[in-house]
Amino acid sequence: MSYGMSQALQEAVYRQLYEHPGVQAMVGEHVYDTVPAFIQPGLYVVLGSEKVRDASDADGAGSIHELTVSVLTDAAGFSQAKRAAGAASDALHDAELTLTRGRVLALRFHKATAARVGSADRRRIDLIFHARLSDD
Repeated sequence: MSYGMSQALQEAVYRQLYEHPGVQAMVGEHVYDTVPAFIQPGLYVVLGSEKVRDASDADGAGSIHELTVSVLTDAAGFSQAKRAAGAASDALHDAELTLTRGRVLALRFHKATAARVGSADRRRIDLIFHARLSDD
């Protein structure tokens, strides 16, 4: 197994989301690796947690990354968040990402969860993707 490609995948996913026209139309430049403490945008996309497992085979080292991309909003209702989540999903599903280490064999949408956050009118949608990488 190789965890060495994780940073390269994170950078490529961030770049894909940040530069995608559909995501830009929904959230502008509000795509973050982590949300800055000084800013509270009304609608934004943030990279989330990651789980990685071995996918090495006879041909070499590899890994499967289960990565989370979250859409958060302070708007009432889920409509705006779901449109932004749809844009993020479209941006990543089967995207041809260029990594600084390794290569993406597949990047697929796996599942999503939409929920209210706390007692306020905040909404959160977590999109889970599976990325299979080869370290060659």
